[in-house]
Amino acid sequence: MIYQTFAQLYDELFDSDLYLDWRNFVTGQVMQSTAPLLELACGAGRLAVLLRQAGYDVTGFDLSDEMLSLADQHAREARVSLPLIQGNMLDLSDIGTYHTVTCFADSLCYLPDEQSLSTTFEQVAHHLDDDGQFLFDVISPYQTDVVYPGYMYNYHDEKRAFMWSSDAGDEPHSVDHDLTFFTYNEVKDAYDEVAELHHERTYEMATYQTLLRQAGFKNVQVTADFGRSSVKDDTTRWFWTCSK
Repeated sequence: MIYQTFAQLYDELFDSDLYLDWRNFVTGQVMQSTAPLLELACGAGRLAVLLRQAGYDVTGFDLSDEMLSLADQHAREARVSLPLIQGNMLDLSDIGTYHTVTCFADSLCYLPDEQSLSTTFEQVAHHLDDDGQFLFDVISPYQTDVVYPGYMYNYHDEKRAFMWSSDAGDEPHSVDHDLTFFTYNEVKDAYDEVAELHHERTYEMATYQTLLRQAGFKNVQVTADFGRSSVKDDTTRWFWTCSK
């Protein structure tokens, strides 16, 4: 599983302000807070907890047991009830129907190919109410082709360091992220290293629109900046609002 070895480090270093932006995007689109909402790829549950605190009936869904353990921990700390489901978004046959399904933080870009993306859209449509909504985001080809190649980010404090470098992938509109964490081990008086390679892939906007239409979505809107702006040529992430 992609976050199996450093879920906690990822959770601690992620920009928490982004969760507030995603929460505001959801609350601006979903008026029925008491209707069931499924958050695919909920990760450590930060967004799900915020939505719970805002009165939404949220269930978290993720592939990683370790991420779900963190989500449960965060829910307990916030004193909110958060149902959690472990599973693969390519097969949602064991879950019920929801009024809203969300999937953020580029999670769909980690699917291996276009067929997997199509299958996920079909699964989501099948588990949505007839008047339900599907909200998600993906990085744009501008992000993979222009912004990410050669990108580097380094962080360190007294006890840990984080190195991130990105290069273009082998497939069109894809990128490879080389992520390395160093955490100080007091017992060994040395740093423990955890490294992973993440692969993301996105597609042209027309591809998403075609696959969504084939899955049964009729009303599809795309925006930028968490729904606050229109899409431009240099938009780095697309925000999608879809209904059946």
